[in-house]
Amino acid sequence: MGDILITRVGTYGITSYVSANEQFCLGQNIAAIKPNIDARYLYFCLQSPFVKNQIEQSVVGSTQKPLSLGHIKKLVIPIFAEPEQKRISDLLGSLEDKIELNRRMNATLEAMAQALFKSWFVDFDPVKAKAEGRTPEGMDAETAALFPDRFEGSELGEIPAGWSTGSILTQAKVLSGGTPKTEQPDYWNGSIRWASAKDVSQARQTFLVTTERTITSKGLEESATQLIPALGTVIAARGATTGRMVLLGTEMAMNQTCYALVSSIGTPLALHCRLRQAIDALVHAAHGSVFDTITTSTFSTSKIVLPSTQTLQVFEQIVSSIVGKILTATGECLALTPLRDTLLPKLISGQLRIPEAEAMAEGIL
Repeated sequence: MGDILITRVGTYGITSYVSANEQFCLGQNIAAIKPNIDARYLYFCLQSPFVKNQIEQSVVGSTQKPLSLGHIKKLVIPIFAEPEQKRISDLLGSLEDKIELNRRMNATLEAMAQALFKSWFVDFDPVKAKAEGRTPEGMDAETAALFPDRFEGSELGEIPAGWSTGSILTQAKVLSGGTPKTEQPDYWNGSIRWASAKDVSQARQTFLVTTERTITSKGLEESATQLIPALGTVIAARGATTGRMVLLGTEMAMNQTCYALVSSIGTPLALHCRLRQAIDALVHAAHGSVFDTITTSTFSTSKIVLPSTQTLQVFEQIVSSIVGKILTATGECLALTPLRDTLLPKLISGQLRIPEAEAMAEGIL
């Protein structure tokens, strides 16, 4: 049986399940609950609207609302027979475990793509190997032949011979967004996803596939926004989340707080990896009176190493299968998360019985 951690100050009521074999240290603003019922069932109860409403009604304070230990002890939860608790926690747990597994897998896959890009185009490992008379690791002879065997000087230091330097916009184009008039109801709630900096900053994974708001074709046509193709990279350009970025999992529009970069040489994944590598320097070069602000000149004045188009295209082919797996797993999470969030309150409240819930989850798990 595991323990449950719950925050008490600030963002109070946030829970985390800790399995029995995990150790942890406890901060003063966090409480640990040691359940005497099915631990994961209690964990899900604490996330239900039934308990969340009790927490909201119990906290007091004008600045930081504290959730006291006394409040926690008084929380009321639905109690089912132990076998029923176990079935509920098993079903909801399997959904949550699958979501978390996909997220971890996606993080690993993106790290693999980023590591390969860094090896080829930042650390120049294949070029170093050939310059030292060694065979580059992890590639066939045809791919190895694309890399030179020596370096030459440039404004950015030693770079592979035959490659060049320039701005990111040498191999990409930047697109801006806009907002349809909010007082025009026929511009909104259509079939076109419309990304904001909030959507970008709150995206927990590589891909952005859904947005808080949507617009209509009329809203698209009669405003400054424009459609960004799938696999375009969208970057939050201003505010506290400047520099946060996502790949678009599908075509969508965006507002003026973001910029999109689209590859002009057919290598959107290589471009995304390049931006991941360069984003710290881009944000450092940004300017603004309150928050850093990325502008079009931030991209046009950037200085990066520009590999040969053919080398980038080979990289694109290799990582496309990796990124395809990420997009598939992201789609699974998109289906699993609302199912979990729908089943949780209904199972906890008794509105839905386990056989019905299992039937709803069948084919997804």
